[in-house]
Amino acid sequence: MDLFGRSWTALRTAVADLPDDAFTRPSGCAGWLVRDLVCHLIIDAQDVLITLVTPANGPPTRDAITYWEVSSTPPTGEDPLDALTVRLAAAYGDPRLLRFHLDDVGSAAGRAAELADPHALVTTRDEVLSTGDYLAAYVLEWTLHHLDLVAHLPSVPGPPEEALARSRQMLETIAGTPFPTSFPTSFTDEETLLIGTGRRTPTATQRATLRDLPVPFVLG
Repeated sequence: MDLFGRSWTALRTAVADLPDDAFTRPSGCAGWLVRDLVCHLIIDAQDVLITLVTPANGPPTRDAITYWEVSSTPPTGEDPLDALTVRLAAAYGDPRLLRFHLDDVGSAAGRAAELADPHALVTTRDEVLSTGDYLAAYVLEWTLHHLDLVAHLPSVPGPPEEALARSRQMLETIAGTPFPTSFPTSFTDEETLLIGTGRRTPTATQRATLRDLPVPFVLG
């Protein structure tokens, strides 16, 4: 749960420090500008707030790993919610309003997470899981989207190292196999996350090293 707070704070701080012109730059999410991604983060923060105040009876049906649905089909941008996010982001107009709304709702989500009982059960997406597992799952969400945020903004600080390391562990557990970490081809935590989720195309050498590893795959 501490890592949830650190990764979320780092991501919100990165957004808060963005210059206005960065909001119209591409993000690492296919078809989304940075402003669209920030709008999505606002929706994510709202989801966290809603879930943390939606208690459930047991037993749990998911944990931090099985929370994620895996697909081999990348998003096309035709999903109604994706399209709504783009329209909503454009409606903000001034990037200052996006910054303000993310800070407002995002800070509340962060405080709610700090106050939550990690053993309490909550429900989201018609599934039941502990608050601790739910917030742990979001470490991967925040880390991937932080990488999306800085994909074309090299001067903006990326995710905390501990968030990258934990997210890599989660991704490898979901994939069912680890990525190589030694000679001849070593994958950094960032490379593992980007290549594993299809955000970056592996080189020929990396592809050969991965062999039969089923990547990329889509998390949702």
